[in-house]
Amino acid sequence: MGGQDKGLIQLAQKPMIEYVLDAIKPQVDDIIVNANRNHMVYKEYGFPVVADQIEGYCGPLAGMASCLQAAKTPFVVTVPCDSPFIPDNLVHKLYSMLQDEDAEICTAHANGRLQPVFTLMKSKLLPSMLDFLNNGERKIDKWFEKHHLAIADFSEQPDTFININSIEELTALELKLENNE
Repeated sequence: MGGQDKGLIQLAQKPMIEYVLDAIKPQVDDIIVNANRNHMVYKEYGFPVVADQIEGYCGPLAGMASCLQAAKTPFVVTVPCDSPFIPDNLVHKLYSMLQDEDAEICTAHANGRLQPVFTLMKSKLLPSMLDFLNNGERKIDKWFEKHHLAIADFSEQPDTFININSIEELTALELKLENNE
């Protein structure tokens, strides 16, 4: 996306972060936005904004760790800013599967693969995540292997995981939105 902040890219005259916030707000008690730029813009949405606490771009795990550090709840759910079709049952489904499996982490699965940025985890996993990151590791899947992981099947809701990585994908998604109205 040419280095643009994807959360602020307009999709049908609305920043993508607004789709995500609208979808997740009714499902959680608190929201923390992880952003490494445009903090003042994100703060206008009325939620705390935290930057990655680990130096250098360390990928999604660094953002997850920063949110875990700021969270005051026993569980944290993570979702990306560029997936505008988060279903209203995301958190419930992740939590139910985590409880059913007596797991520490539950991540979504659809479209033939894990969707690791759509994850619910116990906040007490912060030390493990920080150790992993401080040892130079970055891959979410590799960190998941260190913990009891449950997988929630979202194959009936594959649009949940549509994300935008190019202008072409943005245009196609806008057409999809227009056709659904």
